[in-house]
Amino acid sequence: MKWMQFFTPAKSLNFQEAESYISQHPGDKITILDVRQPSEYQVSHIPGATLIPLPELSDRLDEIDPEKPTLVY
Repeated sequence: MKWMQFFTPAKSLNFQEAESYISQHPGDKITILDVRQPSEYQVSHIPGATLIPLPELSDRLDEIDPEKPTLVY
């Protein structure tokens, strides 16, 4: 596991800031990562979001493009 990545400073955004950021960046320029459970994702999610439940995240890090900004919720 790449532990150092967990110590990289991350900025928190409120709903309006996240919505604005997403609208200013085309879907192929950012990764929107949903770390909730599949049942929560099915009920509602941000269009284009990638589902990787939090318990699976460490095993699926290779699915996230490190060159793109990632919004996690």
